[in-house]
Amino acid sequence: MPTAPDGLTFRDAVDTDVDDLVALIESAYRGDSSRTGWTTEADILEGQRTDPEGVLAVIKSPDSRLLTVERDGATVACCQLEHRGTHAYFGMFAVSPALQGAGLGKVIIAEAERLARETWNAEEMHMTVISVREDLIAWYERRGYRRTGEMTPFPYGDERFGLPQRDDLQFELLTKRLA
Repeated sequence: MPTAPDGLTFRDAVDTDVDDLVALIESAYRGDSSRTGWTTEADILEGQRTDPEGVLAVIKSPDSRLLTVERDGATVACCQLEHRGTHAYFGMFAVSPALQGAGLGKVIIAEAERLARETWNAEEMHMTVISVREDLIAWYERRGYRRTGEMTPFPYGDERFGLPQRDDLQFELLTKRLA
């Protein structure tokens, strides 16, 4: 397990991590606990953000890895990397709300980009972000991502993605050259 200078260790998630990872992701995006951090979606979506089946599917997929980030033995963050030909997809990114704003996200996304380049020779990183999340999109833009204007519909009616509190949700594709 590589250890970053700030005491973080990175490793691929395993089946026994599922419950911890679901709890982490939910705490970062939904409910009152998410309001501690700045990545909350609690005002635009209620219900779940993910479930054990979804997390396990990412762990088991041969073209994906679910990077688990630990500090002092506790899971503090995670992100999904998926190999998609010449690019990698970055998703399921969560940092513990109590640790948000301390620079962990920058370290984690940089490590994810490095792994995508070195593992799959990915030339670009792609991600989708709910288009009304202007503060989050601005954060990614500061990391070198650019808005494409390419939108995909939000899966209204599929409670696995949450219960929308507004009717204008869609995902925007953000990209960054890695090569």
